[in-house]
Amino acid sequence: MKLTKLASLVTLLLICAIAFAAPKNYGKKLTVKEKTKVSDILADPEKFAGKKVLVEGAVVDVCKERGCWIKVASDKEFESIRFKVDDGVIVFPLDAKGKTALVEGVVSVKTYSKEDLVKQGEAHAKEEGTKSVVQIKGEGAVIK
Repeated sequence: MKLTKLASLVTLLLICAIAFAAPKNYGKKLTVKEKTKVSDILADPEKFAGKKVLVEGAVVDVCKERGCWIKVASDKEFESIRFKVDDGVIVFPLDAKGKTALVEGVVSVKTYSKEDLVKQGEAHAKEEGTKSVVQIKGEGAVIK
């Protein structure tokens, strides 16, 4: 009797683990077969402008307001690319951060004027709200 209950519990836990670990699809089915490195796109954006690409990487940020974008880490340190969807078409959950994403879309390259960047900064400030910045005034360091 106890063994049957234990086996049932183990089975239930395995089913839950598989369900939570299963990939979740958002939006349209992926069609591009070959992956493009984020670093390649960022190194020569004009080469990829207007082209559909498939990119894979860790999700390093998610839109907190509408879930309408995620930032996907590059294969190079400190680089990422923003994957933006139309508001409401796809809503990425906040817990996507830290997971690996495989994303497909058309590369868009846009140059912003100084005024555009100021407006964009104001919009981001409204989205983010008040923010504390904590830092250490540098005097020395050892990096191993």
